[in-house]
Amino acid sequence: MHASVGEVSEIRNDLSPYHMFRFSVRSEVTRKYYERRIRRFFDFIEFSPCKDIEQRCNDFAVRAQSDVNWVLNKIIIFLQFQKERTEKGEITSATLSNFVKAIKLFCEMTDIPIPWKKIVRGLPRRTQSANDRAPNINEIKKLMDYPDRRIKPIIYTMVTSGIRIGAWDNLQWKHISPITNENGEVIAAKMDVYAGHPEEYFCFVTNETYSSLREWMDFRASYGEKITGDSWIMRDLWQTTNINYGAKWGIAAYPKKLKSSGIKRIIERALWEQGLRKPLTKGEKRHEWKAAHGFRKFYKTRTEQVMKPINVEITMGHNIGLSAHYYRPTEKEVLNDYLKAVDLLTISNVNSKLEKQIYELKEKNKDSEYIIRGKLEEKARQIEQLQKKQEEIQALKEGFNNEMIKLKEQVSSQVKKEVSELLTRLKPEIIREGLS
Repeated sequence: MHASVGEVSEIRNDLSPYHMFRFSVRSEVTRKYYERRIRRFFDFIEFSPCKDIEQRCNDFAVRAQSDVNWVLNKIIIFLQFQKERTEKGEITSATLSNFVKAIKLFCEMTDIPIPWKKIVRGLPRRTQSANDRAPNINEIKKLMDYPDRRIKPIIYTMVTSGIRIGAWDNLQWKHISPITNENGEVIAAKMDVYAGHPEEYFCFVTNETYSSLREWMDFRASYGEKITGDSWIMRDLWQTTNINYGAKWGIAAYPKKLKSSGIKRIIERALWEQGLRKPLTKGEKRHEWKAAHGFRKFYKTRTEQVMKPINVEITMGHNIGLSAHYYRPTEKEVLNDYLKAVDLLTISNVNSKLEKQIYELKEKNKDSEYIIRGKLEEKARQIEQLQKKQEEIQALKEGFNNEMIKLKEQVSSQVKKEVSELLTRLKPEIIREGLS
């Protein structure tokens, strides 16, 4: 079968430079970042400023393919400007590197032959990094007070797994599997990230996070949505009351996937509404912590306190390089390492670790009390036995004394008797002796 004229036209349109560029970027969030950087490049060189990004990309590709020296000159001028900004401290070398990535990808996907090895040699190494920090527990808790039922499972999932914002585009209910202990209690859940793609990897979420996700799926089911393994973890909202607020609501039974870009918007709205984002003052270039990437940084900062760094990298989907050929832990080994970090990743009860320590101390105190009580009772028994022996000795002593008294009395009486008898017997002789 031959394609119709309309079909051929559509295919050619899909193979335009702009669509090839879009096709090369899997994540919608990343694609928007790349498009913004390409737009910055076009604006700098003042290329077709009145046209939309799609037409600018297509026109630029045509011009570049016919005049490579022209595009090479424009790229070097633009990167030289950004390089000077880097040297002045206006941007980091990482930001400069991101400009290169976007332009390079566009050129590669549109077959524009640029000698990138030569260009990269003139750029500073990527040694600088942004000084943004990870959010703290109190900021995360305040963020989850935002009145959108989806915010809690979103934030819990991101801070306890360290996934990228783009991972939501592929995340379905079948990709999350609870893990139970010998007593049947959920202790964590395994998450398959980018399932079915070359970048697929596994990570874990806490039992707290799994409970939050389970509640969210049950809530959707209670309004008529048929939950299956293919259900997207995040979806659009729907009207849950009979009150009409005038908003455009979805239908509960017909969910629409919430893309990563939509999730990012929810997080950003929550940050502003909860007072965690404020307009930058003069001289400031960035906020203290990034909206989505900050949660990934939170995960890495917390887990590295107790986990093996290489296991942290594995659960974040990072390339561990040559180590991947030699270090191949089982899922169970990584899980056991991850469980060490659960207390540090728990959000709703930030004192869980402290309470656990207090409980353990109380249990130890109870054991100590039992031991002390047992020793005291043993000492009491020993003292009682000593007292009994002492009483027995005292009784024996008193008996002995009584016997001695009796014996003395008996001896004294016997001596007196014998002396009396002796005197009685000797008395006549004594008298005769005296008379004579």
